[in-house]
Parts: sequence; C-alpha cells; structure tokens
Amino acid sequence: MPAHRIAVVAFDGITPFHLSVPCLVFGELGPGKHLYEVRVCAAKAGTLGTTAGFDLQVAHGLEALEWAQTVIVPSWHDPAERPPQLLLDALVRVHERGVRLVGLCLGAYVLAEAGLLDGRAATTHWAWAEDFAARFPRVRLNAEVLYLEDGQLLTSAGTAAAIDCCLHLLRRQHGAEVANGVARRLVVPPHRQGGQAQFIEQPLPASQRDDRLAGLLDWLRANLHQPHGLDSLAQRTLLSRRSFTRHFRQLTGCTLGDWLLAERLALSQRLLEGSEHSIEAIAGLTGFGSPVSLRQHFGRAFGVSPSGYRQSFRGR
Repeated sequence: MPAHRIAVVAFDGITPFHLSVPCLVFGELGPGKHLYEVRVCAAKAGTLGTTAGFDLQVAHGLEALEWAQTVIVPSWHDPAERPPQLLLDALVRVHERGVRLVGLCLGAYVLAEAGLLDGRAATTHWAWAEDFAARFPRVRLNAEVLYLEDGQLLTSAGTAAAIDCCLHLLRRQHGAEVANGVARRLVVPPHRQGGQAQFIEQPLPASQRDDRLAGLLDWLRANLHQPHGLDSLAQRTLLSRRSFTRHFRQLTGCTLGDWLLAERLALSQRLLEGSEHSIEAIAGLTGFGSPVSLRQHFGRAFGVSPSGYRQSFRGR
C-alpha cells in the first residue's frame, strides 16, 4: 500500500510545538511502518521565523498541497492577521478535488478565511470561540469538543487537542492498534472523552487519592466485561460517592459512564480489527452485554455497524 501523502503548512511566526504535532504523529511510526509521507511546506519555500527564537528552513512551497492527500494547517500565529491569499486560494483548490483539510487549534481561522467552513461544523480554541463566532457567523461553531469532523474537513481545539485530532485521523485510517501505539510512544491517552481539556481542573493526579484513582483506571480497563457502578467503585477506593465522582471527573474530564463507554468502544474496535471473536462474544468481552447494545452504541459513535467496521479493515 503506498504511503498516504500529508502536507503540513508552516508560516512565519509559527509555534514549533504546533508544527511538531502532525510530524510526530504521522512521521515517526517506527521501524518498518511507512504509512505516511510528510512534507512541511509554506506559501514560499525558504527561511521562516518561529516563536521560539530559531528559524526553520522549509524546502517546499505550495506545490506540496497539490501533491498531498491530506493538508494540515497548524495553529495560525495571529487570528487578527489574514493569511496570504495565495495560501487561501490553494486550500480552496485542493479541497475542490477531494483533499482532506485539517485545521489544528487556530488553524481553523485559516480554513474559515478561505470560506471552507461556511455551513460546516467546526471547533477551535475555547479562548477564541467568541471572536471566531463573531467573525465567521456562517460556521456552526462548537467550542465544547476536542475535535470535530465534517466531511473532508477536520478541526481541533487548543494545543494538546491537536494531538487528539491527529490520533483520531490515524485511528480512522489504520485502526486503534496503530493509533494506540503512537499514543503510548507520545505518553498520551489514545482517546480522551469530555470537552476541551482546558476546562479540566486537574488533568493529572495531584494527590494520593488521585493516584489511587489512576490505578483504578488500569484495573477497570482490565475488567471492562464486568458491570461497574459508582457505589462499588467508590467503596473500592475508600471514597464517598460524592468524593469519588468529583475526583474521577477531575482526573478524566468526564463522568464514569462516559469514560466506561469510551473504553468499551475502543476495546471493541481492537477486537473487531484483530480477533476472530463473534459480535456476540465481543459484546460480552467489552461489557456491552448483548450484540444489540454493542450495535447501538457502536453505530452511534462511529456511524457504522460492528460487522461493517470489521469488514472495512479486512478489506484493507
């Protein structure tokens, strides 16, 4: 299978972290894994400054967009500054021929300036949501999510959510196992539930109680086939129901029910991709209980039936 071609757009004043995210997710999959070819490009090849005080030497101009199958625009350096018309025209042109476009964080401003998000659902960094909505009223902005996909357009929330967005794209194209492997290498969760990460008060364990909950998450992942409730888990961690609920949300950014559903769906993806278990067996192993329940939740989350999902990977 030929490598999928990705062009990442750089520009003067770019933040190196935002540029590095797609390069790390898609460019370093490990020995023997040549699933992507990544090229960094700019409106004009040459030297670009960064916010970190060092320069970048970019070898490719906008001709890389014509070469690419996916184009990723990292966070734009200044929402008040309109991107070069040359770049906007190139994005419109490649979108018209079916290229997937991704706007990470404030990269959504670039896609919106090109008119590509009109009538579409999109997200961006929560701190700029009000400004974005006022400037682009035709975009159906949802600032409560980590990333949003609408057809061939994909946008993400701020900073770390760019990693979530790229992992989502990797997962869609090559499955949960590949995406999870990259997530482990980057030491990030393979899939985060909840809203924008900036709203989470304690994203990492900050106390002995939170450390105890972190261990509980590992135990839950190994026992997803069992039923779990707030009372039994609170008792297991020697917390009151109220304290457990509060600490769990602080640690994960979501409710116990939402977290369990996400983990069960992720496990069902892996089993559908890499095992010969029947749909009925997978429903039991993942804790959904019945094939009907698995089909309902899986279809709602991914827009495809479990059997259809399995067939798509066998076809690859």
